[in-house]
Amino acid sequence: MEDVDFADEPDEDGEMGDEEWETEDEGVEEGADPHDDSELTYSKHTASVFCVSLDPKENALAVTGGEDDKACVWRITDGETMFECIGHKDSVTCATFSHDSSMVATGDMSGLIKVWKVEDTKEIWSFEVADLEWLEWHPCAHVLLCGTADGNTWMWKIPSGECKTFQGPNCPATCGQFLPDGKTAVVGYEDGSVRLWDLKQGSTLHVLKGSDAHSGPLTCVSSNADGSLILTGSVDCDTKMVNTATGKVRIVI
Repeated sequence: MEDVDFADEPDEDGEMGDEEWETEDEGVEEGADPHDDSELTYSKHTASVFCVSLDPKENALAVTGGEDDKACVWRITDGETMFECIGHKDSVTCATFSHDSSMVATGDMSGLIKVWKVEDTKEIWSFEVADLEWLEWHPCAHVLLCGTADGNTWMWKIPSGECKTFQGPNCPATCGQFLPDGKTAVVGYEDGSVRLWDLKQGSTLHVLKGSDAHSGPLTCVSSNADGSLILTGSVDCDTKMVNTATGKVRIVI
């Protein structure tokens, strides 16, 4: 330890010398606000915000959901609140616009899902499932798809509520989405498996399991523009590219 040279040696009474140690905060005034380059800040939530989505038709509205058990629909030009989506039982973790921006779907951690009509701000449909994992709109219809902690994938026509369920393995359906054709969905599960569902028939087209599956829970799935390929991501640090026609893994990254 003879080669180790500390900048400050303790005084005889055990106190450090007068020279102060440098810190990462040196030069920052105490109590000063951090630099903010944002053009607009929306601050109507009273707790953490967990989700955000822009309306796809005009890109004029945003919906945000938070720990304060509500979602807010607001204008991105000036931050004015258009309406609040209230009545949830738990933190709102999913909030998204329909393809034509006429409806907003909100979902909370307890599994309560609500749909609101943007034009008149009215709640038009609600349903309660097991703990909600994710929530997605159909690419060109008023149809909702969601995955739950009990392994089910649910699909509803809105606002009629006509429903189909797709039973996966006995573990949470952790992520999923419609493919661009609107007739197929890809769903990933906590056990590492992936299923391609025929939504009309209610049956699986392909199942990735065994060596083709991930070794950990799925975190995300996505497809290319024509739905011929999907990408899957997992906590196992792998990304897999899958041919949707054959169900075969093409590339592991």
